[in-house]
Amino acid sequence: MHVRMLTGGLAAACLVSVSLTGGQAAAAVPSTADRPLAARVVTYDASGSAEFRSAVDRGAAIWNESVDAVELRPVATGQRANIRVLADNGWPRALPSTLGNGTVYIGRQAVDQGYNTIRISAHELGHILGLPDRKPGPCSSLMSGSSAGTSCTNPYPNAAEKAEVEGNFGGELAGRARAVRDGGIVD
Repeated sequence: MHVRMLTGGLAAACLVSVSLTGGQAAAAVPSTADRPLAARVVTYDASGSAEFRSAVDRGAAIWNESVDAVELRPVATGQRANIRVLADNGWPRALPSTLGNGTVYIGRQAVDQGYNTIRISAHELGHILGLPDRKPGPCSSLMSGSSAGTSCTNPYPNAAEKAEVEGNFGGELAGRARAVRDGGIVD
């Protein structure tokens, strides 16, 4: 995961200015602007994802590599997860409740048809992170989902998808659950 940090360049410049003008320079006290911005942690429980467990973990890792404002972590023992991930025989789908919360189904029907399990996982987690389907779409768009075809194995969000997730979890939205636009089933 990337770590974002605002620089303390302005504070250093002020200290140099004060010392050059003959004033006393004091050690700069770090402000909150100098500290790394904390990502919102969203936990997931993949214990019900059966044979797709490693694909789910990789899908979460891809999001962690791609965005700063949110971090997907496996739930700790005894804790309640924000996201439940389950395997079933249907089509893959996500049931988001609020931003960063819901249930993901990794459906065997799509896997049996030849769709990539890591792409499925990253795509469905994208719905929980607030992204809609963008069908039809090219393989370069993670949220194009099945419309990119079975030959598409790209599990990475594109720049626009990354920016949308950053916006969903950054700024004023940090720490607050926002209802997902449709509030319904997305696949």
